[in-house]
Amino acid sequence: MSVNLSRSMTTRKTVIETEHGVVAAQHRLAALAGAEVLAAGGDAVDAAVATSFVIGVLEPWMSGPAGGGAMMLWRAEEGRALALNHGMRSPRALNPADYPLSGRGAAGDLFPWEHVEGDRNVQGATAIAVPGVVDGLGRAHSRFGRMPWAELVAPAIDHARQGLLVDWFAALIIASCTRELAKDADAAALFLEDGQWPTISGWTALADKRLDQSRMADSLDQIARHGARALYDGDLGAAMAADVQAKGGSLSVADLRSYEARFHDPLSFAYREAQFHVVPGLTAGPTFRDAFAHLEGAAMGDAPGAGSYGAMAAALQSAYARRLDTMGDTGESPAAPGCTTHFSVVDRQGNMVAQTQTLLSIFGSRVVSPSTGFLMNNGIMWFDPVQGRPNSLGPDKRCLMNVCPVIGEQGARRFAFGASGGRKIMGAVAQLASFVTDFGMDLEGAFHQPRIDISGDRLIADDALPADVLDSLAQGHKVTTTRRTIFPYAFACPAGVMRSGTRNSGCTEIMSPWGDAITEDMTQGTHRA
Repeated sequence: MSVNLSRSMTTRKTVIETEHGVVAAQHRLAALAGAEVLAAGGDAVDAAVATSFVIGVLEPWMSGPAGGGAMMLWRAEEGRALALNHGMRSPRALNPADYPLSGRGAAGDLFPWEHVEGDRNVQGATAIAVPGVVDGLGRAHSRFGRMPWAELVAPAIDHARQGLLVDWFAALIIASCTRELAKDADAAALFLEDGQWPTISGWTALADKRLDQSRMADSLDQIARHGARALYDGDLGAAMAADVQAKGGSLSVADLRSYEARFHDPLSFAYREAQFHVVPGLTAGPTFRDAFAHLEGAAMGDAPGAGSYGAMAAALQSAYARRLDTMGDTGESPAAPGCTTHFSVVDRQGNMVAQTQTLLSIFGSRVVSPSTGFLMNNGIMWFDPVQGRPNSLGPDKRCLMNVCPVIGEQGARRFAFGASGGRKIMGAVAQLASFVTDFGMDLEGAFHQPRIDISGDRLIADDALPADVLDSLAQGHKVTTTRRTIFPYAFACPAGVMRSGTRNSGCTEIMSPWGDAITEDMTQGTHRA
């Protein structure tokens, strides 16, 4: 824990209940765009499309059109949940022999895979996988959307034309990755000054600098006019693939044309008096289920305490162990920064969306496609470069993701949760779900309740937990205490919405300076800049 941090400062977020729809997202203006769609009569899926594209412009280092992820949906009229997987794939021409091991031990980014020569699986065009988020949004919209596609992409185009305002938080994020961004001329031109210095306003000045995202605006305009498949079947996708190949990557037009996001029946299971629905397959959904299967027999008590935190720690530890043994993911460094985004939506009819989307690392591959203006993913890093393992690197394979969007039900309440934060995601979402279903908490109580993380080789505990809880956890685990801070995140960064009867609410991580929940009745006269 940093000894520099104030001990007297407290941070809270206000949660408003309303009969109207709500969008909770990691950027206020993205949530506002989605809420405006709801106010115009759009479905939760319409709002999700608008929110997704806007947040890809305003939080480009976390996600964007060149990323991937997964979505959980609740359709109120049908009374059923659906899962949509729009995760990335490795290119067909990828050759594992092009990723030789260096023999230098573990790599230094998110995953402790064996180090690859030149970090070819982490940084640069050779780390780029086939993106999926735009096709996923298109398929969700074609099935459930009510508003015209072009109208939903338009807010993102407007924001890109204006350019992202580089406030202190954006400057901090850019500064954290300046050295890597400088290695790609197009990334350096977009994010850095003179190709080498982080873009930042003077420390005593008001933020007035903006990124030039005009090329991205042009590309989004093509997607708006020609539909989601413009990125896969059209000239836009061909230009992006040509850019990647010119920089040494293997992404091809054939990869893009053959890509399809897919709807699935959710992985649904009962937990005591609750029901959970998660994305099956190569996500953290099965691990979430395993955690609650372990937790089922535990005595949780009437309120969170030493017993319940100990039970959750054991459940998460068991679930992670099974994931590593059977799904091939060997984990992430506990100190790794978040590199994903999540937002949740509920409309007036009770339809819900929980969407997690990512570039994988912060700033993805740190490569910008000059023809499209898109920051590209580094999805190849999701694979183990050592051959002969469940998740070994190979051509035309689905990536194993840590995303964990969840729809939960209990009595008259239903919620849509998710988070960013790599391997910390599942534990955070599981604890929020437990706070709600085991202890009857509302959103405000759940999101302000201290959490733990046990996704690495130690247990990280919020130092706001009572002394008896920390002492109890220390009996069976190597415990490090820390504060919830703005940067870096010691815990995942969640966002969620809840519906109780006909009343909706939303909340985001309390330490996120940009994250906010916006209700549709708050959109009139709201300042956009």
